[in-house]
Amino acid sequence: MKKPSSKIREEIARLQDQLRQAETREAERIGRIALRAGLGEIEVEEANLQAAFEEIARRFRGGKGGAAGRKDSSNGRTGGDPSTTLASGADAGDGGEA
Repeated sequence: MKKPSSKIREEIARLQDQLRQAETREAERIGRIALRAGLGEIEVEEANLQAAFEEIARRFRGGKGGAAGRKDSSNGRTGGDPSTTLASGADAGDGGEA
């Protein structure tokens, strides 16, 4: 049975709201963990921090590439090789930057 377009639009709107809520919960969770780890006290470029998070995500996925079906998480930013930026970001954090 085919659904009318208005019902499909309603379902899409409902799913988009669920997605926003899930992303907010995930962001708050990751943010709390990052703050407890001391990342709020370190001045680091966003691109370097994102590259470090991407490396962590790869490590927890077992070294596999990006997740299938997910958008590029760079949001149009370029940061070079994540392993290179991770090393420089980690070194910057070890230097006691505030």
